Amino acid sequence: MDFVITGGAGFIGSHIAEQLVNTDHNVTVIDNLSNGKKKNLNKIINKIKFVNGDIRDFDLLKNTLKNTDGVFHQAALASVQESFSKEQEYRDVNVGGTENILKLAKEFNFKVVYASSSSIYGNPEKIPIKENDKKNPINPYAVTKLDDENLAIKYANMGVRVIGLRYFNVFGEKQSSTYAGVIKKFVKKVRSNEAPIINGDGQQTRDFVYVGDVVNANILAMNSNVDHEFFNIGTATTITVLELANLIIKSFNLSLKPIHGPELPGDVKITKADISQVEKMLKWKPKTRIEEWLKNTIITGTNLDLLTE
Repeated sequence: MDFVITGGAGFIGSHIAEQLVNTDHNVTVIDNLSNGKKKNLNKIINKIKFVNGDIRDFDLLKNTLKNTDGVFHQAALASVQESFSKEQEYRDVNVGGTENILKLAKEFNFKVVYASSSSIYGNPEKIPIKENDKKNPINPYAVTKLDDENLAIKYANMGVRVIGLRYFNVFGEKQSSTYAGVIKKFVKKVRSNEAPIINGDGQQTRDFVYVGDVVNANILAMNSNVDHEFFNIGTATTITVLELANLIIKSFNLSLKPIHGPELPGDVKITKADISQVEKMLKWKPKTRIEEWLKNTIITGTNLDLLTE
């Protein structure tokens, strides 16, 4: 089949591209390289079509998407902190760009699986978080992701097949520093025998989900008979940021002590996904636990450079 990945040179998008190429699909990547890196596609660059372009460019999108079977829409600006100072740009890219994709999905009748975010829930009223729980975004980035969901509902009502995957904290090889990058930042510090810096008291809890599992969720969603739905993509398990820092220190066999700095604005206190809906409807389950992956990656050195470069 013919698939397009927006943001396909980025962290998650490049992993999706590799998986699709490895299963003999035709892949086109659209990326303006503002955050993505072409080297993320080194393994497959000769097997894909690469379009250096912006999802705000409707004519470019129309020309690229007119014959596709499906779009994995991963392109977005994703830094919570930056979104406070670049609110309009985040709106233009994340909301305007997404609507361009959905307009073309309506015109050309392709399916869209796109990256939503657990940030739409804000600080949840109850744990674990279910898909129908209250949405209360607390930063401009999260607001754009909720606006995208409203667009998805609007276009689904017009017949567009669109599934939103609410990623919790995705980790893994080729992770960027801007998107949920605490693991990368901690590992880089500790690897250099420097104390990791924690924003706040470190009691923030996170549901970390491995990028390979996220890729599988995307492909299952695309291949499913589900036309429109939103799914939590997490693990239903949590670790505190302080526990994470100490786990990384221990894995390097060092005796460093984390340094605590001020809390960041717009930082959610707790995330934990209820994944019963995605387990039931897509038959998806996460397979990789962060604790084991970190220990194996750090102790063996396997793919460590891909995490820290």
